[in-house]
Amino acid sequence: MKFCDIDTNKVFYKKLDFIYVEIAKFKKAEDELETLYDKWLYVLKNLYKLEDRPKALRDKVFDRLFKEAEIATFTPEELREYEDSLKAYRDIKNSIDTAKMEGREEELAEGLEKGRADEKKETVKRLLASGASVDIIAIATGMTEEAVKIVIDEMP
Repeated sequence: MKFCDIDTNKVFYKKLDFIYVEIAKFKKAEDELETLYDKWLYVLKNLYKLEDRPKALRDKVFDRLFKEAEIATFTPEELREYEDSLKAYRDIKNSIDTAKMEGREEELAEGLEKGRADEKKETVKRLLASGASVDIIAIATGMTEEAVKIVIDEMP
């Protein structure tokens, strides 16, 4: 079926088709389901009377459908409890994710500081090798003379 202009009977949009399926005429049993199309028709026709999820419908594509169908059968009290537990789960997950992000930022900051310290040590070594005095090295690196002496003492 296609959309047509009422006056001209011209097809409105050639890429849009409607296909109607008469689910009532679908007669296959569970053990006769072969294609994904067959499985969807079976589910749509029989979902209201399924107690357990049939073996033929264990495909991942049906996971959400059966989860939503289960939730749809909840009483108002069960639905409220489910939504409360879902909210609590999301709150905890967001807290954990935030803590992980903050931890990564702290790790990055610590890594940056370590990198800067390592670079200052390398600068001290180069300046010392070029014959610069401790006071000149301190001025060039922005370190105190005591810190420069500590770096020099730690050198191999």
